Amino acid sequence: MEYFAIPQTQFAAVMAEVEDTTTVFDTPGGTIVTRPVPGYPQEAYVPYGSDNQLPYDLVRLVASDEVTAQNKLFNVLTCYGAGLRLTDSTTHEPTSDPEVRAWLKRQNMPAYMLDQMTDMKYFYFSVAVIILSRDGRRINRLVHKEACHCRLEKADRRGRINHLYYANWQDWQEGINGVERIELLSLADPYGDLCRRMAIDPDTHQPTGRTPTRTRKFAVVMRFPTAGAQYYPVPYWSAVLRGGSYDEKRLISTGKRAKLRNATSVKYQIEIERSYWQRICMEENITDPVEMQKRVTREKQNIKDFLCGVENSGKAWISGYYVNPDGHEVRDIRIVNIEGAKEGGDWNEDVQAAANTICYADNVHPNLVGAVPGKTQTNNSGSDKRELFTMKQALEIAFHDMLLTPINMVLWFNQWGHIEPTIPMIQLTTLDEHADAKKVTANGDNN
Repeated sequence: MEYFAIPQTQFAAVMAEVEDTTTVFDTPGGTIVTRPVPGYPQEAYVPYGSDNQLPYDLVRLVASDEVTAQNKLFNVLTCYGAGLRLTDSTTHEPTSDPEVRAWLKRQNMPAYMLDQMTDMKYFYFSVAVIILSRDGRRINRLVHKEACHCRLEKADRRGRINHLYYANWQDWQEGINGVERIELLSLADPYGDLCRRMAIDPDTHQPTGRTPTRTRKFAVVMRFPTAGAQYYPVPYWSAVLRGGSYDEKRLISTGKRAKLRNATSVKYQIEIERSYWQRICMEENITDPVEMQKRVTREKQNIKDFLCGVENSGKAWISGYYVNPDGHEVRDIRIVNIEGAKEGGDWNEDVQAAANTICYADNVHPNLVGAVPGKTQTNNSGSDKRELFTMKQALEIAFHDMLLTPINMVLWFNQWGHIEPTIPMIQLTTLDEHADAKKVTANGDNN
C-alpha cells in the first residue's frame, strides 16, 4: 500500500525575539543629566528619557501592537467628543461675533485639537505656540507643536523653565537640521506671564507703562499631573510596558506566527493499493514507462484537486475494491480524514487575557473598542454600552480643562470675554427618544 499526505510540508526551526519593554523608562542612577543645546552652547536641555529617544520609542511600541494602537485612537476620539465649540455666554449658541469668526477662519481648529489630544493621550503633555500681532495687542495664531520633538530647558535657580526647544531629536538629527528656540510661558500662570511680558494688566487689559518684550511667539505647555514628574510626565498607561503585559501579548503573537509559518496540519491521508496504478495504465493502453509515470502523477493531482479544490462540495468519488482469499476487502483508494488541532489555538485565552490587561491600562472597555481576541466572548447589553460610553466621555473632562488653556488665553487676551469654549460630549440615546445621539455639555445643558 502506498501512502501520501496532503499537503506535503517542510519543517524549519526559527527563533523570534521580542524587545523587552520593562526597562524602557529606567534612568541609570535616577539622576538627570542635561545636554548642551545645538546652536546655543550656553544653554542646556533635559533629555526625554536616558537616551533622549523615549517619545519615539513610545510611538513605535504603540504602533507595533494592534490593541494598543486602537486604544490610543479610541481615547483620542472620545476626548474629541463633538469637537471644540465657541459659544456665546448668554445664549449658549455658537458665536456669531464677526471678529471671533474671522479669527477662526485662520485656524484649523479640528486638526489643532486632534493633535493636542493625541499628544496628551500618548505623552500626557502637549505644547501650543501662540503668535501675537505686530503691536502685541492680539493673539493671531494658535499653532500645535509635536510633543515628541519638544525638549525643556533646565530650570534656573528659582525653578523656572524659560525656554522650549523644538527639533527632530531622533538619531541625533537636531545637530543637522537645527533647533528652534521658543520662549516658554510660566507653567503655573501662562496668561499672567504673557500679560507681564507684553506690559498689559491682566485684569483691565490696559498698558502698565513698562517696556514690553519684542518677542511675538511663546510656547504654552499643558502637563497632566503625574506622581513625581519633574520635567516630562510618565503616562499612567505606560505601566503596561513595565508590568510585562505588553511583552506577553507580543510574545504570544510572535510564537503563534512562527508556529503557523513552520507547521501545517495534514487534513487528509490517502491510501492507494499498489496495483491500482498498473491497472489504470493497462485500461488506457499506456505501456511507455515515461508516460506511465506521467499518468500516475496526473492521477495523484486529480485526487488532490478533488479533495482540496475550491469547489469540492457535493462531489462523489467512485473507487473499486475486491475481496481477497482471506475474506478481507482490499480497496483501490481509501481516504482518511485527519482531525488535527488548529495551530496556535491553545494560546487564545492567553491572548485575550493580555489584551484585556492592555485595555485596562488604557482605560478602555474592550466591548466599546471592539471584539477581544479569543474564543469565548462576553457582550454587554445596549444599555450597558451606553452607560460605559457616557462614563468614558465623562472622564475626559479633566483633559478638556487642560487642553482648553490656550483657547482661554486667546479669549482673555483678545478681550472676547463673552465667548466660552466648550467640548460637548456625545451621549447615545435609547430608541424611545427617536434619535441616535445628542450633544451634552459638561454642565448638563443639551445642545
